[in-house]
Amino acid sequence: MRETFIVVGIFIFAVALRTSQSPTIRKIGALTFVAVSFSIFYFVSGRNEWWGLVGALLWLFLPWVELLTRIRRMKLPMENRLRHVQPPNPSFFPNARETMQAMTERGFERISDCCWHWAGMQQHYCLYVHPETGAIASLSLCEQADVAFSFVSITSIGEDGSIWRTTNYPFAPTLIHPKRHNWNHVPCRRNCFHEIHGNHLEFLRAKKIDQAQISSPDPDQLDELVEEEMEEMIAYNLELGIIEYSDEDCFRYSKRGLFFLWGQFLKDMLRLCWIARFPLK
Repeated sequence: MRETFIVVGIFIFAVALRTSQSPTIRKIGALTFVAVSFSIFYFVSGRNEWWGLVGALLWLFLPWVELLTRIRRMKLPMENRLRHVQPPNPSFFPNARETMQAMTERGFERISDCCWHWAGMQQHYCLYVHPETGAIASLSLCEQADVAFSFVSITSIGEDGSIWRTTNYPFAPTLIHPKRHNWNHVPCRRNCFHEIHGNHLEFLRAKKIDQAQISSPDPDQLDELVEEEMEEMIAYNLELGIIEYSDEDCFRYSKRGLFFLWGQFLKDMLRLCWIARFPLK
């Protein structure tokens, strides 16, 4: 029974670490679950280190459960139009009220609130524009089942059509961005808009993009810009073979796309950048 007690003890220790408020301790807790898998295979195989390693590596193949079930059967619309709706209660989302206040303090003006649905997830956009610099800021509020999270994106569009974006989106991208898209990912725990805006300005300076190269978008066409960007991304990934037509009006991930998503899942797992999840009221 000693081996059983060791495994149970490590498991309880891992659960305790994952309930900590400290991100570092939660990361250690995630790695401790890998130690649980190693221990189970190690003891069951008669203390064989190689079987223990197999048990630990099984975590790398865990995403395939979802990839071969829900995601493989998922069909997404080729054309998805934004709808103007009332924004959800920001109290459901971490730092939403503070972020919107900080946007106003930085000189951004609120333009519209819109939403679209993707595979059971609702994504709400609170769109802002800075009238002097032409920068577009968005607070995205995402709801899926009983889980909600938010993230910030700041976008500058070049006169040549290039897109320069800084975001604290907490996951790896699920589609490949066209070459004219330039992304600056900051840590997902960086939720202060003033800091993210400063990171965006530093990003533009590092790329030698000055204000004269930035275009000023028409505030009345922000919705169309979001839709056109998604349509361009879908067309680009169809060309690359990441997605494929499932019927005339929908697409799904191809076999190549499933391996691409697996790589993205692994990036998130290795980065251990876990998003704080808040149950909806």
